[in-house]
Amino acid sequence: MAPKSKARTIIVRLISTAQTGFFYTRVRPRLGPRLSSVKYDPVVKSRVLFVENKKTKK
Repeated sequence: MAPKSKARTIIVRLISTAQTGFFYTRVRPRLGPRLSSVKYDPVVKSRVLFVENKKTKK
């Protein structure tokens, strides 16, 4: 039996830099750059920077 190959994409968690605990999940290519984006954080009711923190299981 041949070993399973790794998936081409991974699911990552984008965590708010406002330290509210709010997060988004996104799919990115395994070999792609780390994600970061400015999105709305409903806890502080404003747009803040979200950065990639950890990978989640599929």
